[in-house]
Amino acid sequence: MSPEFASVMMFVVLLIFLVIGMPLAFALGTVGCIFGYLSLGSCVFPIFASRVYSLMTNYIMTAVPVFVFMAYLLEISGAAERLYIGFRNLFGPLRGGLAIGTVAICTLFAASTGVIGAAVVTMSLLAVPSMLKYGYAQDLATGTTCAAGTLGILIPPSIMLVVYGSLSGISVGKLFMAAFLPGLLLSSLYILYIAIRCFIRPDDGPAMSYAEISETSLSQRLWKAMLGIAPMLLLIIAVLGTIFTGIATPTEAAAVGCFIAFLMVIGNGQFSLKSMSSIVIKTLKTTCMVNLIVIFAGCFTTVFLGIGGGETVTNFLLGLGLPDWGILFLMLFIVFILGMFIDWIGILLICTPLFLPIAKQIGYDPLWFALLICLTLQMAFITPPFAYAIFYLKGVAPKEVQLTNIYKGVLPFVALQWVAVLLCIIFPQIILWLPSLIKS
Repeated sequence: MSPEFASVMMFVVLLIFLVIGMPLAFALGTVGCIFGYLSLGSCVFPIFASRVYSLMTNYIMTAVPVFVFMAYLLEISGAAERLYIGFRNLFGPLRGGLAIGTVAICTLFAASTGVIGAAVVTMSLLAVPSMLKYGYAQDLATGTTCAAGTLGILIPPSIMLVVYGSLSGISVGKLFMAAFLPGLLLSSLYILYIAIRCFIRPDDGPAMSYAEISETSLSQRLWKAMLGIAPMLLLIIAVLGTIFTGIATPTEAAAVGCFIAFLMVIGNGQFSLKSMSSIVIKTLKTTCMVNLIVIFAGCFTTVFLGIGGGETVTNFLLGLGLPDWGILFLMLFIVFILGMFIDWIGILLICTPLFLPIAKQIGYDPLWFALLICLTLQMAFITPPFAYAIFYLKGVAPKEVQLTNIYKGVLPFVALQWVAVLLCIIFPQIILWLPSLIKS
């Protein structure tokens, strides 16, 4: 088989396996084994073993289970509930205030944990019923929760950035710093959209009356909100502060975060052996899922690059005659389309070894390009048909919430995510300014 034909057929067979319902990890592994044996013979299996060993001994990847464990600790700690009550009373009297408060809470939650499942499920249980109770449009309530809940995959500490750092060799600390402003940019765009929409259409996000708020005094509402924010800020400072100052590696910082989250669980009276055993099992399942995809996707990309697929993709993209920005948008569009059908981990493991060399050859800053890819990948969580955030929300939302309204609700936020990507392309310093402060 020619490299061109084999490269195309690998993706065709992978797509067939995914369509018939085979899990992504096993689909990647099966395709890698079949084409590896056909193209390289039995020597491909020792190569696989070496690849698996190098992935499993990657120190950066040890941060994944620790961050996952911290996320599940936060989920049961009750911190989100206290934070939501404070923000609901603070922002409730504003048009769209509950939705704006939801975005603010999710931003704080995102800066505390790199797992979106905990944020989306928690806010779906807290914010969506509350917004519907006070007359919010169903699509605004669900769209806000889905989009804001996924900020955790981008705003550090982010597992996506940990995985990207292990694949690309880029410092995870610099990736975290580079992602901070784009994450806040997204959060700000969401709040701006909600404010404008509810100003134009007040019935979509009616303001709460002061009679519906337990604390009528502004100072009381501010104090209650600050009490909810304080533990989260302590966790953020402990995790991100130690990474940004160079005191600790991401894995060590995650361990510190776990300790503080554990204290929050005890302090809020949520500790029990049953809950802790449940968290350990959930962490084990999530970590195994991530590792399986990493292993089998590594086998897939090893074969794909070994048969000349990398050169085929590079020659194809560079041979299209597009300007540099055209190639950039084509790569981002490919990532966007893949995000509708494939898990983000698989996309990173497939696309990073293919697109990063092209970006370097064109002359793009690898750190800037990395964040553009991750910004685009964040859309995968809210773009149908395979949108994890939508599935999480639908699974726990009130029965009256319709799936069509969730799809309708996320579309404006997908558009806002593209706006954020364009702004980061036009103004690269949104990504590069903070990392430049720690360059040696």
